[in-house]
Amino acid sequence: MNAQLLTGLIAAFGLIANLAGVGGAAAQDGHMQHGEDAHHHAAFESDRFHVRVDGVEGGRDIILIHGNASSPEVWQGTVDHLGAGWRVHRIHIQGYAGAPAGANAQGPVAAPVAEELARYIREAGLNKPVVVGHSMGGTIGLMLAARHPEAVGRLLVIDMLPYLGPAFAGPTATPEQVAAVADQVQARIADATPEAYAASTTQTITGMIKTAEKRAGPIADGLASDPKVSGHAMRELLVTDLRPELPRITAPTEVVYVAFEMPGMTPQITDAIYQGSFATLPGIKLKRIDDAAHFVFLDQPDAFYRALDAFVAE
Repeated sequence: MNAQLLTGLIAAFGLIANLAGVGGAAAQDGHMQHGEDAHHHAAFESDRFHVRVDGVEGGRDIILIHGNASSPEVWQGTVDHLGAGWRVHRIHIQGYAGAPAGANAQGPVAAPVAEELARYIREAGLNKPVVVGHSMGGTIGLMLAARHPEAVGRLLVIDMLPYLGPAFAGPTATPEQVAAVADQVQARIADATPEAYAASTTQTITGMIKTAEKRAGPIADGLASDPKVSGHAMRELLVTDLRPELPRITAPTEVVYVAFEMPGMTPQITDAIYQGSFATLPGIKLKRIDDAAHFVFLDQPDAFYRALDAFVAE
């Protein structure tokens, strides 16, 4: 993979702006009005996330993990589609979409959340639940499945690679060089003005959701997220290389992704990037959904639901 191609991945994912999020602003469309009385939350104490549970005990368990600067609200269509027979556990990571930062105010975010998620699965008595993660949520799902393989029944990763560092630091960058770039990215996020955050997030999410009428909620999620938490998470995502850990995953795993849209890029090149990135995971299934951007389940819900239904039915 050449340097130009890797550089293009930054634009394709919109990682710096979208994963950075925006802090301090209130949602304007009601999307992020998450009052404590609005949802049923699981009786699980954690300073990393809280859990909204939909459905009744006895249903098949599925865990949905949102991305950086996002929220559990993005999964509403998926929850509606799943319907009866499922008990859905929507993770709301602290520091995002109006939730207080808690322990995520400092240091890594994804890895501690994965560890707490393993504890949640144990304490809630979940028997090998299906785990679905979008973007950073996909990274958390990979961490969980690799480090606690007994906890996961099936894993679906949505539009995320197991290592992002080379896309920012170059294909030949050493871990030290990646870390230096990651430090710069984190500082850029932390030092940006609220106005710059707002403009960047609005522009980026506009490019990450092709369906115009579905952008307002995710933009509001970003506007209500803590930039410090998003910055820590962004740095962590850049320096974390999960490829050596992929062989530890025993749960059936599928990656649903979209084609990178950039000059010189073809769907086949995108396929090759994903195939190479997940080559160390035995039995991995890769599925590209076309005519969609990063939030594929919002742009192409029917195609995504078909993929989800087929995956959980296997």
